[in-house]
Amino acid sequence: MLSLEFIRKNPDVVRRAAELKGEPAPVDEILELDQKWRAHQHRAEGIKAQQNDLSKEFARTRDEALKARLREMADAAKSELALADAVKRDLDDLLLRVPNIFHESVPIGETEADNVVIREWGTKPDLGFPPRTHYDLGEALGIMDFERAVKIAGSRFAFLVGDGARLERALVQLMLDVHTREHGYTELWAPMLVNSAAMTGTANLPKFADMLFKVEDRDLWLIPTAEVPVTNFHRDEILDADRLPLKYVSYSPSWRTEAGAAGKDTRGFIRLHQFSKVELVKVTTAETSLDEFEKLTADAEDILQRLGLHYQAMAMCTGDMGFAQYKKYDLNAWAPGLDRYLEVSSCSTFNDFQAMRANIRYRAGRGTPPRFAHTINGSGLALPRTIDAIIETYQRSDGMIAVPEVLKPYMGGVELIGAR
Repeated sequence: MLSLEFIRKNPDVVRRAAELKGEPAPVDEILELDQKWRAHQHRAEGIKAQQNDLSKEFARTRDEALKARLREMADAAKSELALADAVKRDLDDLLLRVPNIFHESVPIGETEADNVVIREWGTKPDLGFPPRTHYDLGEALGIMDFERAVKIAGSRFAFLVGDGARLERALVQLMLDVHTREHGYTELWAPMLVNSAAMTGTANLPKFADMLFKVEDRDLWLIPTAEVPVTNFHRDEILDADRLPLKYVSYSPSWRTEAGAAGKDTRGFIRLHQFSKVELVKVTTAETSLDEFEKLTADAEDILQRLGLHYQAMAMCTGDMGFAQYKKYDLNAWAPGLDRYLEVSSCSTFNDFQAMRANIRYRAGRGTPPRFAHTINGSGLALPRTIDAIIETYQRSDGMIAVPEVLKPYMGGVELIGAR
C-alpha cells in the first residue's frame, strides 16, 4: 500500500499513476477522511489537555463541583476518540484500494499493444511442416484429457496422463534444482490455504476477491500463486539488512476463478482454474531491489534458454502492468501450433507496496530505525504454458514429441513422447 503520508504529500502523483494504470484511486476521499480523523484526534487531545488542567485545579482546591465537569470531559474525549477510530477504519480500507505508483522507466500506454519488447532469445523454429496445437497433439498421444476433466470438475480443468504428467514433474524438478543449486534460492513447501491477512499482504485482497476461491465459512482462501504464502513468510518481522536479499523458490498448485476471462483461451492447456507454478520470491533492501528484480528475471529466462524455447521479454506498460506492480516484465514463449506467444512468467517488483501491508521491515544497523523491505516475485516458470510451448516446439512430423535434452535425465531417459 501507499502510506497515508505519501498520499498527503503527493496526491497528484498518486492520481496520475492510477489514471495511467486505468485504476480508480479514492485520493480525494482519503484526504477528506484524513482531515476528519485528525480533527477528531485534535479535539480529543484538546479536551484531555483541559482535563489535565482541571485535574490539577481539583487536586489543589478539592472543589467537588469540578468532578462533574471532569466526567463530562472524559466522556467527550472518549466520544471523539471513538469517532476518530471509526474514521480511521474507513481510511485504512480506502488506502488498500489505491494502486501502486510506477517506476519512471515503465512505458506509458493503455493496452498490451503498448508493451515494449526489451529482448528476444532464439528464433521461431522452422519445423518444415504445418505445426499442430498442443491440445491436438496432447489428445492424439493420450497425454492430455480435457473431456474427463470436464465431467469431474467442469470447464477449465485438465488431466495430464502418463508422459504428460511425467513431463510436468520433470519440469518442476529441473526448475527447483536449477534455482536452488545454481541461482541460490531456498526452497519452501508452503501452505496452499491462507487467511485474509495473507491475501491482503500481497494485495490480492480486497481488489481481486472475485478472482480467488474461498473456503465456505472459514477465513481461508486457495492460493492463486505461491507468491502469497512465501511473501508472507516474514510477515510482522524486522530483518537484519545483512541477511538481504532473501531468495525463495516454491512449487505449488495454484487456483484462480478466471473471472472476466469468458471466451478467452477456452481450448487447451492455457487458462485453467487449477495449474502449477514454480515461484521465485525475493525480500530486498530499498537500494538493491531494482537490480535484484533484473536478476530474478534473468533466473526465469535461464530456464527458458535451457529448454531451448524462443521467447520475448516484454516491459509492461502502465495500463497493462497491474494494480500492485511498480515495474513488471512478462516472458512470452513462442508456440508454433497456436502461432502466437504464450506468457510463461510475469516478473514484478513492488517497492515497499506489499511489505507495508505485510509489515515486513529491515534494520540497516544497530540503533537505526527499521524501514519497509522491498519485495519481488516471478514465475520460474508457470507449468501449463511452458508445457504447451515445449510440445509445439518439439513436435515431429510423425506426431511424436522430442524431449528437450535438459529434461531427459528427469524423464527416465525417455527421448520421444508417443513412441511405442
